[in-house]
Amino acid sequence: MGNMLGMVCRTLIFMTWVVFCWVGDSPASAVAESSDQVWQVGSRRWDVAEEQRFAAWVEETISEDFFIRYGIPVDCADVPYAIRWIYARIAHLPAAATMGDGSMYGHWSTTLAHLPTHRDWQRDRRFRAGLEYVLSGTTTKTLPTDTYPIRISPSSLLAGTVSIVPEGHAGMVGSIVLDGRMYSPVQTWEATVPRKVRKLRQRSYFSPWPDADAGSGVVRFCWPINTGGRWSYLPETEHPYYSVEQYSPGFCFPGELFDQAVARRIDPTPYDPAEKVGKIMESIHRYLQERVALVDEGFRHCQQKGRCAEGSYLWEVYSTPSRDGMIVFEIEQLLKIIKDNDLDEESFKKTMEGVLIAIGLKQEISLDYVVKNSLWLSYDPRDSIAARWGLDRCERVRSQMYHSLQALNFVEQRYRSTDPHFADNGRRLHWKDLRWLQEEGERAGCRDLPSLPLEGPLLPNSQ
Repeated sequence: MGNMLGMVCRTLIFMTWVVFCWVGDSPASAVAESSDQVWQVGSRRWDVAEEQRFAAWVEETISEDFFIRYGIPVDCADVPYAIRWIYARIAHLPAAATMGDGSMYGHWSTTLAHLPTHRDWQRDRRFRAGLEYVLSGTTTKTLPTDTYPIRISPSSLLAGTVSIVPEGHAGMVGSIVLDGRMYSPVQTWEATVPRKVRKLRQRSYFSPWPDADAGSGVVRFCWPINTGGRWSYLPETEHPYYSVEQYSPGFCFPGELFDQAVARRIDPTPYDPAEKVGKIMESIHRYLQERVALVDEGFRHCQQKGRCAEGSYLWEVYSTPSRDGMIVFEIEQLLKIIKDNDLDEESFKKTMEGVLIAIGLKQEISLDYVVKNSLWLSYDPRDSIAARWGLDRCERVRSQMYHSLQALNFVEQRYRSTDPHFADNGRRLHWKDLRWLQEEGERAGCRDLPSLPLEGPLLPNSQ
């Protein structure tokens, strides 16, 4: 009886051990963590459900002023890295990045143990220092090492997906818009160089054909895993969204651009052209209504001389180059759809004349006015409200000429002796803009336009 009882006990112990190994405590929860690391993750790991939660967080949380609110300087590659790391810290998930020297830095790193932590990521000095270390040490050249290519489908191309463009630019998908009002349903958040605290730029996804060897394309961040006490990445092919279909010759239809093929796969709906025009008009109107308050606040904050200098914090808050760029782009799409589909242009014109925007100064402008004068909207918060809305064309011409002259002056001083070919190209482009602005100013009867010197220093560096 005793022997039989012993055998039963040993059998139960063995079965318990088997079950434990099969469904019980995973290797993830067995990883020893240090209180000195950037943050702890316990047994939490990335999976499809976490990627979906990440996508929802990106859509709900990231806005054009996200990095301004938290004082985080970024350039183009920093945008995807920063967003991924901040979410990982909030959710206590693993995060890693390949630094410029090839080393891997992650949540497990202990080099910042001397700094205090805090449960709120914004006030967590150790995390903020770790994030700064990552952003200052990564580039578009390291992104391909930290990402893998995905299949292009609605279930895999979610917010939080990364776009790496062959020319060395990157961004992160911020939302998927499935109502036909955008050029592409895939909307990205992007920044540019130099690295600084800035507004993000929203745009429809654009990209030439990606280069598989260079790691460009539509990608997602790899999942860090711990094997034998060491952190590394899950092999690319084991990620659930992995695919190299975007690099295949048959990915695009004949005559189709790569970004158009991506858009078709995400939203294949054949929208009625007239309906699409109506949705784009609504979208432009929404952008303009939001712009009203921003222009008004910018005018009140930036009229004092010396405030809101270009590149300053207040400039980043109240300037509107990204928003104005989206307005101009959507107007171009609006007019193109009307023309390409032989729609009744006069009917849409009358509709837009009836859509009014109160811009202050006890004045209203119509959507039709903006469509006709969008290139004259000023993004400079130091300009008058009239100039911001294109009503004072002469002020806008003078402002643009001044900025072009400044840019020309910079090119001459910075590159004439070191790269004369680049300086010649820059001079040619800026002179083209200046001549066009001068012609427009003369056509509008503007006085006191800046003169156009032929050589030498062009302008002082301050307005």
